[in-house]
Order: sequence, then structure tokens, then C-alpha cells
Amino acid sequence: MRAIVIERFGAPAETARCVERPDPPPPRAGELRLRVLAANINPADLLLIEGKYGQLPDLPATPGAECVARVEALGDGVTGFAIGDLVMPMTTSCWRELLNTKAAAVIALPAGIDVQQAAMLKANPATALAMLEDIVALQPGEWVIQNAANSAVGRCVATVARTKQLRSIGIVRRPELVDALKRAGADAVLLDDWRDPEDLAQRVQAMTGGALPRLALDAIGGTASATLATALADGATIANYGLLSGMPCQIASHDLIFRDIRLRGFWLARWFRAAPPERVRSLYRTLVALIADGTLAVPIAASYPFARIGEALAHAARAGRDGKIQLTPG
Repeated sequence: MRAIVIERFGAPAETARCVERPDPPPPRAGELRLRVLAANINPADLLLIEGKYGQLPDLPATPGAECVARVEALGDGVTGFAIGDLVMPMTTSCWRELLNTKAAAVIALPAGIDVQQAAMLKANPATALAMLEDIVALQPGEWVIQNAANSAVGRCVATVARTKQLRSIGIVRRPELVDALKRAGADAVLLDDWRDPEDLAQRVQAMTGGALPRLALDAIGGTASATLATALADGATIANYGLLSGMPCQIASHDLIFRDIRLRGFWLARWFRAAPPERVRSLYRTLVALIADGTLAVPIAASYPFARIGEALAHAARAGRDGKIQLTPG
């Protein structure tokens, strides 16, 4: 089988290689053999290959946090699955043609679901929904604000917030992104370059009629965190889930002390470890339904075969890219 392998940490486009590896053995009791149909490249995958992620594998390693696959074989004792079923494995190291995994760690998907969208189900939509539901107890009609709103997570936040009757403000830097984000579900989109926090605060104040957001989602860090803080209600929470600036989050002491603005992190891998299994499955039932009926869809910029992994990773790292980069085995 073909698989993507890294033998050292470094620049993704120069480090990852497509190689031939032996097929996995027949699935053991309680396992499934899966054939990968499509896989996704996320910022977390790039960070892992660079050696900068929060949890690093032993080398050599196969990256890949999410994919969609078809069941090819059943181990003894497996029930609830049939050969040919579409599934999403809750495993990593999935940039490979074939993998074995425990049946208990697989989410079943409806037969008619869009395969490319299903390949993006595990990480970005789940991050969006979990942040909207599990950080602040928001009520219908409340506002949530986010930066890097044109990202895959950002578009998912806009769509999912709308389904939950929440109102969202997305912040972007390029005017050509405004209409697409509004089509994704954002109630308002603001252009901002993080240079004038007071101006952003005034615009958000006017837009919300003074009902300032109690939740901000920060994918950037650095001074962007401080700018978000100025536009929030007292006692609000900023959830930082991304490292796009490469800088530590910054918040003014005035906002921390006198306005009780709270900064916390969100990492989906840690959320998986803490959430009860039924909570995880409930979250994915909601998301599968939204993808299956076409409500939730993330743009795809390009799809590359495993053999062109260097090109794929270079494209995924490119600034200004509009849409996800995917991988297919063939």
C-alpha cells in the first residue's frame, strides 16, 4: 500500500514522502480494515510535520488526523458494520491507503454523504460545534465573534451558529471574503487588520446595539487576542484554538483585571479525552446531519494524489488559499 511518511521533522513540503509499505494484517477481533478514500490537510498536520504540535509521534511516522474510508474487512465479533460501509475513523496516522482500527473508534456515515465533505468532518466542524456549546452557555440571539473567519473552522462556526440561532461576527482582512462568509451563515463580517482595537470595539458596539459578545474565538493569537478583548462584554471568554500568528496570546492587564476577560485554550484532542463517548457521538450525529442535508459545506481548493504530497503540502501552506487541500491514495 501507499502511505505518507516523515522520518524527521521539518518543512512539510520537503519532509513528507509517499512510499510503499506492506499492507496491514487481517483485522483482529473487534477491528475493521478500512480503505481510505480521501484525507484532509489541516494546519495541525503542518505543525506536526514541523515538530511544533502539542503531541508528536515517534519517527518514522505517518501523519494525517482525519479521513473518510470504506469498510473492507471485519474482524471477529464486529457488529453494526458491513463491508462497503462509509465511515470516519477516530484515529490518526491516516494518510495511507489501508488501516486497521477498533470498531469502537469508528463513526458510521450515511451511504449518500458527500465523500469530500465527510473527509473534513472530524476536526474543523467538531471544533466549531464544541466551542460553541461547551465554553460559554450561550442563548439564542446572542453574539459570538471570531477572527480568521474565512478559515475552515471559521466557516463552520458561521454555519453552525446560524443553526443554533446564534448571531456571529466574522473578522477578515480581505474584502473579497465578505460575501462568501455571509453565504456560510455569518450575520456580519468586519474588515480589520488589528491595528486599531478601539475602532473595532466601536464597530462591534454599534453592530450589536450594546449586546456585546460573551464568547470570542481566536485562531491567531498575538495582538489579535488583545484586539478581540476590547470588543467583548465584561466577563467574556476568549477561546484560543490556533497559532496563526506564531506569537503568544496578548491581553491587556486592564481587560483581565478590571473587565474579567478570560483567556482559555481549546484543543479538540484534549476535548476528545475529556468528553464522555456519548457526547462525542452526539456531536457527530449533529454534524453528519448538517453535512448530509447540505447545510454544512467547506470549500475545497484542490485535491492531490499521495504521489504529489510535496505539492499538496506546499499548497496547504500557501497564504490566501480559499478552501481545503485534500489527498487521495490514487
